[in-house]
Amino acid sequence: MRVDKFLKNSRVIKRRTVANEACSNGRVKINDKIAKPGTEVQVGDIITIRYGSHSTRLEVLSIADNVSKADSTGIYKVLQDEQTKDV
Repeated sequence: MRVDKFLKNSRVIKRRTVANEACSNGRVKINDKIAKPGTEVQVGDIITIRYGSHSTRLEVLSIADNVSKADSTGIYKVLQDEQTKDV
């Protein structure tokens, strides 16, 4: 599954166009490599999303085309969610 679609289905990012823009601007990494919107996501991949001074690391637990809102948090696990401080 494409990373932009995964981020939208998991509801980490609310709209696919926003997820696409985040990938295009180099703010999304998969396994520490910058991901383009069409980069494929596999179970076990680590996704890092950086927006502003906020950074989130997720582990992909499963991939599904149709995910209900209630089940959306079950397809990933948050490994790290932090606010970086400017010095």
